Amino acid sequence: MSTSSKSSARSVRSVASDYGTIAQSDTDSDKSSDVSPHGNDYDGGSGSEVPYDRARRRSFIEEDEDPLQIELPVKKPKPVTWSSLPHKGQLAILTAARLAEPLVQTSLRSYLFYQLKSFDRSLPDSVIASQAGIMQSSFAAAQLCTAMLWGRASDHGGRKRVLLIGLSGTMISCLGFGFATTFWQALIFRMLGGALNGNVGVMRTMVSEIVREKKYQSRAFLILPMCANIGVIIGPMMGGLTSDPAGNYPSIFAGIKWLERFPYSPPNIISAIFLFCAACFIFFGLEETHERYAQEHDRGVHFRRKVAGSLRRIFKGEKLGYRSCESLLDSHDGSVTEYEPPKPKKHIAPRYKNKLPFRRIFTYNVICTLICHALMAGSMGTFNNVWYSFLSTPAYDPAKAPPDYTPHPPFTFTGGIGHPPRSVGFAMAILGSIGISMQLFIYPLVNDRLGTVRSWRIFLYCFPFVYILAPLLSLIPSTTPPPSQKTGWPIWISITSLLFLQVVGKTFASPATTILINNCSPHPSVLGTIHGIGQTASSAARTVGPALGGFLYGLGLRNGVVAAVFWGLAIVASFSCVASNWVREGNGHEIRLEGDDEAEAEAEAENRPLLRS
Repeated sequence: MSTSSKSSARSVRSVASDYGTIAQSDTDSDKSSDVSPHGNDYDGGSGSEVPYDRARRRSFIEEDEDPLQIELPVKKPKPVTWSSLPHKGQLAILTAARLAEPLVQTSLRSYLFYQLKSFDRSLPDSVIASQAGIMQSSFAAAQLCTAMLWGRASDHGGRKRVLLIGLSGTMISCLGFGFATTFWQALIFRMLGGALNGNVGVMRTMVSEIVREKKYQSRAFLILPMCANIGVIIGPMMGGLTSDPAGNYPSIFAGIKWLERFPYSPPNIISAIFLFCAACFIFFGLEETHERYAQEHDRGVHFRRKVAGSLRRIFKGEKLGYRSCESLLDSHDGSVTEYEPPKPKKHIAPRYKNKLPFRRIFTYNVICTLICHALMAGSMGTFNNVWYSFLSTPAYDPAKAPPDYTPHPPFTFTGGIGHPPRSVGFAMAILGSIGISMQLFIYPLVNDRLGTVRSWRIFLYCFPFVYILAPLLSLIPSTTPPPSQKTGWPIWISITSLLFLQVVGKTFASPATTILINNCSPHPSVLGTIHGIGQTASSAARTVGPALGGFLYGLGLRNGVVAAVFWGLAIVASFSCVASNWVREGNGHEIRLEGDDEAEAEAEAENRPLLRS
């Protein structure tokens, strides 16, 4: 052995004494956790640093062999708030349009009893109550005949056009109703307004197309019922304060001929102005949401953008925008085209090529949902009609009672509250104020906690209790003797408590019903039709309910059993509670048609750049 070989052997032994000898091992063996994945390991020596070095060596090997893993930070989903709703501008325009219609309906109820009485003052209160029920039912009966047609028209011709027709028809109806001088004239104009109005179903469809993410639904679908509560606040007060101004404010309006001849025209004129403003908002501000017609030229929106661009240049000194050289060469007058800002990018909905046939719309869940919706809408519509008549009916006067009649509470009794229109408006404003506060702050939290179906089923039980307790208000003592209206803190505390319970049920049940109808749609291509069918079912119930309720209420007044109609409503509301157990929340696409997967894949590919931005 040469000198160089000996020195190499000594250096290896020296290294081995420091770091241990290399020992062969079976790579398939897992007897020790210190075995290297390379099939060899270091047999430890006596040095104190051997465990440290072995651990370092093992960690280096593991890092070399493991693939690169980068843990991306997981973003927590932001809580859903009112400010996080998408497309708030479009929702605001829909809100303004929806608000105009509850103003008309609720302002009418506060003075309807007295307007019908002004047509023929010789009629008894029981006949007036029956006429009020017929008047309310006439609007719903006309909607029953046309609501589904308007829903189909919105699917085939666009949503915006149907909304404009509905608002215009209701405006004409208001003006005709305000200047009517007989019951039949008023009835014809009410039916005209109902026949031309299918807006509720179309607006619900547009909300679902503007806000497509399910996490926003509890708030987005709350907007339309919230408008109804705002209308309940403003409408009755507006109707009560502006109806019959010559009789209520003789020092100001006495001697004005047209007000004396048409005493109930002022609230209808105000309602028509609201409807005209709403139609202008829709025409100039609302964009079409139907995917097939959204790309068509919209004259109203185009005109609004041109006017807005001109105003910006005038007040902010902005310069005219540019256009291509080719367009400049083609122009003959040398003028520069105004710059129109691009439309904000929106998520594209799938363009489904096939439409679900009408015969396949009525699935089991659709039928169950529509039945529950009809029962609830019928009982609520009937109660609203009878409730206003009950508030306006004079209190029971023993001096004017039939000779052989003796009340036997709590079952046999008669009479109402006897409140004038202004007091009726104030009572309903209480209901609206409570409702909008709960819808803004409480409903979204409860719906997120319990879910749509569960919260809906729970709060449906409020209605039977309300209908049982409502007629008992006529038994509460008053500080003034009959035939004066009932006054004093006991009656107002009782009215407020009863309305609070009613508005709790309405606050949680109405938007939940809208969500369930929207999600029970078996296919997106028939979404407008489903909402039209839902409005038809509601109209059918509100056609039969108020007419029958008004008749039974008048019959109860004549026979001294005024509570009978209310307790009948309690039975109907109980059926609605039971039927709700068969309803489930759908996903809006229960039936798949040929080409649906391809349409969704194309929409996802087109939306991918928007998700990255």
